[in-house]
Amino acid sequence: MSDTDTGPEEAAATVAAPEPRAPEPWLAERARAEGAGPPGARRPWWQAGWLVIAVPAGTAFAVGGYEIGGPSLWRDEAYTKDAIGRSVSQIFALLGHQDAVHGAYYLLMHVIAAAVGTSATVLRFPSLCAMAIAAGFTAAAGRRAAALAAGPAAGRDRRLDIPALTGLLSGLVFATAPYMTYYAQMARSYAIVTMFAVVASYLLLRAYPDGRWRWWAAYGAAVALTGLFNLFGLLILAAHGVTLLLTDPRGQAAAGRLTGRVPLRWLAASAGGVVVLTPLFRVTSREQKQIAWLSRPGFSSIDRLVVHFAGSRELVIPFALLALGGIAAACLADEWRPLNPAAIALPWLVVPPFLLVAASYVKPVYVERYVEFCLPALAILVAAGLVGLIRLVSGLSVPAWLPPAAGALVIGGLAALLIGPQAAIRQTAARTDNLRLASAIVAAHEQPGDVVFYMPIDMHVLGTGYPAPFLRLRNIALAGSGIASATLTGTEITSPALLKSRFTNVTRVWVVTGASNYKFPTPGTAVDKEKMALIAGAGMHILHRWQAGEVMLTLYGN
Repeated sequence: MSDTDTGPEEAAATVAAPEPRAPEPWLAERARAEGAGPPGARRPWWQAGWLVIAVPAGTAFAVGGYEIGGPSLWRDEAYTKDAIGRSVSQIFALLGHQDAVHGAYYLLMHVIAAAVGTSATVLRFPSLCAMAIAAGFTAAAGRRAAALAAGPAAGRDRRLDIPALTGLLSGLVFATAPYMTYYAQMARSYAIVTMFAVVASYLLLRAYPDGRWRWWAAYGAAVALTGLFNLFGLLILAAHGVTLLLTDPRGQAAAGRLTGRVPLRWLAASAGGVVVLTPLFRVTSREQKQIAWLSRPGFSSIDRLVVHFAGSRELVIPFALLALGGIAAACLADEWRPLNPAAIALPWLVVPPFLLVAASYVKPVYVERYVEFCLPALAILVAAGLVGLIRLVSGLSVPAWLPPAAGALVIGGLAALLIGPQAAIRQTAARTDNLRLASAIVAAHEQPGDVVFYMPIDMHVLGTGYPAPFLRLRNIALAGSGIASATLTGTEITSPALLKSRFTNVTRVWVVTGASNYKFPTPGTAVDKEKMALIAGAGMHILHRWQAGEVMLTLYGN
């Protein structure tokens, strides 16, 4: 964290110097960041402090909530449904073997499911609420960062409140992002991780210039909650560390150097947030085999992340240009201050994915959904770019109506480009599996006495999203249920001879698989090989094969 050209005394001051008390101009900026505005100024209705937060939150709730129960559950959501249907003691037993990283989410959802059920809408509703809150805090973070960057100039122009406009657009860009909708309509923990990451980022913007322990304590709690719902969410700390090194707590460039200070209170709050998660680190370190299926990310992985964050390939260039505009606007402002929207958003957008991808070349750990909490950062940068564009046009000798018209034209164009991706993201085809269709196929074609083989055993999850038809099939390879074995999928017998002895009076067999290449898998275990040998030995052939997303249902019979 220290520069190689600094001496020991200067380096120590750079890393750990206590932050100064906020001077009076700083207090005025804080008031403006909270929407107070200059004394006596009448603000347009849309610049009211509560509306800057409420409009994006309400928009996210409406956009994410539309047709929330429409898409079928997919396999990860089926894991959620299966886990939360157990008792609390059974959930804790499960976490000792699998999915400890999702333990807090399972316990939360267990309470909700016990109260209101396990329909797709109910299972996804907490994610929707989390994304609505995240949109509100994205707006708050964008507004505050813009206010801190504007300094004493904030709020002078009654026609264009830059902090309020930046906050409002930040929240709305996030609220209408297809990727936001995707995770708002998913019964997994990622929306909640995003919510706490945004809250932590907002609290950093409160605590850093203010310096009081109450803000740092709240920040540490938000960081801990981010990691509690997914340990990879702690990568937000690395992003915040870069932000602190790029800024100064007084809101102005530090004399003689370009980097800011890393305050001891941030180090203490961050350490506290990590230390409380030590038991979770210990448990999850024993469950690394759950991500053994990951491979090193390549260019296609990065390309996919960029497209998904933008919403579609057509939106990549417009969003990239606006984000670059936001960075330029922060760096080229007349009263430039290091603490600005780009300083908080750019590290937040770039650092976590970079670290996860880089680490994957040592041990693969990158999954796109692990960095979904970086999406609000892109929204803040795009909003800063939009505001910069409006300000640029406002500074020209043009009619008064032209700046808002230009802004409306750009925003309208982006909205038009979002219609198609928003419609597509609500389709079951946007998910890996169509478990609802798979269940309907089994229900329509199963007969008494049918046997089911899951290949490999992990594919048992494909029958748990909508389980009723699958429960009528005889799973003769099952050794212990998920509850009995404290696992998500249960356990299978390991003896081919025992399986052969159970294969009696069998005339039809369902083989359930789910490979991403849409091909029938090659049996990998002795028991899986025996399954296929028994089918062949009985003279069975394929009666029918169905595809439901990546789910492949193959019915064998005579």
